[in-house]
Amino acid sequence: MKAFSISRYKKDGELQLVNLPEPSVKEDEVLVEIHAASVNQLDSKIKSGEFKMILPYKMPLILGHDVAGVIRKTGSKVKNFKTGDEIYARASDFHIGTFAEFISISEKDVALKPNNLTMEEAASVPLVGLTAWQALVEKSNVQSGQKVFIQAGSGGVGTFAIQLAKYLGATVATTASQKNFDLLKSLGADVLIDYKTQNFEDVLINYDVVLNSQDNKTLEKSLGILKSKGKVISISGPPTPLFANELDLPWYVKLVTKLLSSKVRRRAQKKNIDYYFLFMRANGKQLAEITRLIEAEKIKPVIDKVFSFEHTNDALSYVESGHAKGKVVIKMK
Repeated sequence: MKAFSISRYKKDGELQLVNLPEPSVKEDEVLVEIHAASVNQLDSKIKSGEFKMILPYKMPLILGHDVAGVIRKTGSKVKNFKTGDEIYARASDFHIGTFAEFISISEKDVALKPNNLTMEEAASVPLVGLTAWQALVEKSNVQSGQKVFIQAGSGGVGTFAIQLAKYLGATVATTASQKNFDLLKSLGADVLIDYKTQNFEDVLINYDVVLNSQDNKTLEKSLGILKSKGKVISISGPPTPLFANELDLPWYVKLVTKLLSSKVRRRAQKKNIDYYFLFMRANGKQLAEITRLIEAEKIKPVIDKVFSFEHTNDALSYVESGHAKGKVVIKMK
């Protein structure tokens, strides 16, 4: 099969197109013929080596976390899926590789594709959908009537999280450039802040939840808009010792996370605010919940551009530019 891989960490290096054997299928896995994949900032960060302390991958490595496609084989212990099923998934850490023609994925990470989405639309959902779900439902337990601030609303996570928070009954604030305001209003955003001319900390007050995806300076400002017992969920760091313990990382990584997050944890504790670092994980059951919302037309994917498989490097470069509105997708067929 054809695949795009890296042989070493390099920020500016391109992915190499290689020919590899079709993946084998373990007893609890399904073999998926990939129809579409999407590109995430996580792919770029892994390529550059930014996450090598947390995710020490062996080389060569096929990148890609999101997939939509058709099951071609099933392992002997697979119970919930069959050959021919149209599925989508976020491949789990250390089992990624969706920039390819085939991938083997654990059954527990897979869900049936929403029947009202194309393969390209479905491929855009898993990573950002699960990130939003784990931040707003699992970690924050957002309730109707609460106020939620979602940073960078026009990005992949932002466009999905706005819709999910609105479905949960929250008042939703977000930051974006003014040219994207109409899009974000259509997704359900109530308070729109032009980050080029306004400071969100001057506009927002007494919020219940913040979904932080920006730098540490923005994170610290976010603490100031939360009410007592509010929650800030950060997907951009700094990682915490709790996160390191959950992943059973080496002692020296736990020490690093303790040092990196000490300032924000101390400030949050002083303000009686809960701070969580979220490193989303694959979860087929949660993805099935997201499927129900999509099929009920409560949430829709937002796609900026679709690239052909041959132009995977161009797709990754476009994501790295930071200009994408919603998701960037690679179409295999």
